[in-house]
Amino acid sequence: MNKLLASALIIFGSLWCQQSYGQLFDQRKNLSIGFNGGVNMSSMDFNPKVQQKGLLGNSFGFTARYMSEKYFKMMCGLQAEINYSQRGWEEKIDDGSGDTYSRVLNYVEIPLLAHLAFGKDSNEKGVKFFLNLGPSVSFLLSEKENQSETWDPTNRPNSPTGQYGVVADKSFDYGLTGGAGLELSTKIGHFLIEGRYYFGLSDIYKSGAKDYFSRSANTYYGARFSYLFDLTK
Repeated sequence: MNKLLASALIIFGSLWCQQSYGQLFDQRKNLSIGFNGGVNMSSMDFNPKVQQKGLLGNSFGFTARYMSEKYFKMMCGLQAEINYSQRGWEEKIDDGSGDTYSRVLNYVEIPLLAHLAFGKDSNEKGVKFFLNLGPSVSFLLSEKENQSETWDPTNRPNSPTGQYGVVADKSFDYGLTGGAGLELSTKIGHFLIEGRYYFGLSDIYKSGAKDYFSRSANTYYGARFSYLFDLTK
């Protein structure tokens, strides 16, 4: 119920900005498209807990943004993306064995974000601050385990081992994405730099009463750069 409520509030807020303000304030019809690229520092929210370090992965894809309203100094729009997103986790093993273990999960990620910008108008050159917030769905393409040649988890009886040698049960992933950044608008397009956070609401493994993990959800911090050019202004 809480997951559905959070998603509903985000969608409602976006529609409110798009429609309610649209009845009262300055209309915009600015459509921009382009590409994005960056990195994810990801981990997995496990219960029982697994000691981890951040796993660095790639992220890149296509972006489309439609700016529709201006309310005083705030510009409202919607942003949609289709990205290739690497996630997963790297375990922190401190038993002196020298063992290493990581799992890379490769996703197609589709966020739908409310985009709020403050500063220069989207038609003007200059710098503005922006916020992105909304739901995201993803589909698992592939996964890969990486482990040291001396790998022997039997020497760690107090650490969870239910993740080893077991592929993800669920290929569909969903969660909430939020980000903030700066945009520089020029005569040749828009250059954006953004910090982003993803909080998974679904699990990659089954989480029933008889299953090993009660939670196994993706999470990551991301940094990305985007370039957009205008189709309509």
